[in-house]
Amino acid sequence: MIKDSNSFTAETRTNMKGGKGSVTLQHYFDKADFGGQHVRVCAKLIIPPGASIGLHEHSGEDEVYIVLRGRGKVTDDGVVRDIHVGDAVLTGRGKSHGVECIGEETLEILALVVTY
Repeated sequence: MIKDSNSFTAETRTNMKGGKGSVTLQHYFDKADFGGQHVRVCAKLIIPPGASIGLHEHSGEDEVYIVLRGRGKVTDDGVVRDIHVGDAVLTGRGKSHGVECIGEETLEILALVVTY
């Protein structure tokens, strides 16, 4: 399946997971697009400067973040660290994470949530 970039659906969430500001999710594929039932999210997270996704737990699933653009600060299982283009984060097995855009440029992250 090939999807043109103008066919992606988008939604904006305010105070996502208790975070600050608004975050847009640009969905590359929906759960129904996959042959199995193990992918819950495949999207780009678009986080403007000063906005964030609050600390939240991933139980029964893993989430991968890959930084595509910008700079952020991620809290992953209690560890706080700056993230930059090319960095990857894996959170799951009951651990929690949150992310905030700390630069002047919008933070864009590829997010993939896989359930088990």
